[in-house]
Amino acid sequence: MKKTNSKKIKAFAPATVANVACGFDVLGFAIHGLGDYVTASYSEEPGLRITSISGEEGKLPKEVEKNTAGLAVLSMLKEMDEELEFGIDLEIEKKMPLGSGLGSSAASSAAAVFAVNELLGKPFLRSDLLPFAVEGELAASGTAHADNVAAALIGGFILVKTHQPPDVISLNTPDKLHCTIIHPEIEIQTKNSRKILRKQVALQKAVTQWANLGSLIAGLYTNDYDLIGRSLHDEIIEPVRAVLIPGFSEMQKAALYHGALGCSISGSGPSLFALSKSRDEAEEIGKAMGTVLKSIGLEYNLHISKINTEGASVVET
Repeated sequence: MKKTNSKKIKAFAPATVANVACGFDVLGFAIHGLGDYVTASYSEEPGLRITSISGEEGKLPKEVEKNTAGLAVLSMLKEMDEELEFGIDLEIEKKMPLGSGLGSSAASSAAAVFAVNELLGKPFLRSDLLPFAVEGELAASGTAHADNVAAALIGGFILVKTHQPPDVISLNTPDKLHCTIIHPEIEIQTKNSRKILRKQVALQKAVTQWANLGSLIAGLYTNDYDLIGRSLHDEIIEPVRAVLIPGFSEMQKAALYHGALGCSISGSGPSLFALSKSRDEAEEIGKAMGTVLKSIGLEYNLHISKINTEGASVVET
């Protein structure tokens, strides 16, 4: 493959909320503002390289095979099965905390494959990039999960029917939905938070969980905010992971008291998300949750956003 006219492409992929209470490993949505940037450019030196990573305090590897963005692009280049007449350099800018439960690794993977695809003249459709981005998740969690990365790449609410190969369904996004994200300044590694999950689940809890998931999806399609609120309840994962997050129960109660439709753990935590019907409600919910963390001496970051239905995008050429 020969070079296109573009010498450099900078892409952005947003932060995401996975699980969404009752949808463990199968449901996710994207938000505005937070996310990662990846710049892809041509190099005279053959091969793929990560030339710089910023915003992660030196915690992430530059070795391509060990980095989520690098592994995702390697997977894409391998699928092309076409020898490049040039090299590709990646510059990664992390704009959200690692281990926050907001899909940091997924955002890097999605932004990387999106940027390189644009640089090469779009040999793949956006939807075709998903399997490559999913491969990048192997570097972060040891498993290829599509819930965060599909939301980051495609935007909006997504449902993952299967992870390997990824079969993803875009869901409706009610216009009034706002999301409050609160991130206590502690870090939880996805690998560790998965280890504590139970391997067996009581049948009645499973029945309740998939009923909640079905009714949540129905609520999204019918713009039924009351039904969405009645469905945002996690019977299985939240009770186990909540013990890792100081002040979790108090924050959840505060969010619901101040009008949240529902409140649960974002991904593997420690961030919590709450959904509401207006920005004013979302801000009040955030203040109330922040008061809880202040009372136990924890610093935190607060973020308010509507649902991001755009997904990955080019920000500079």
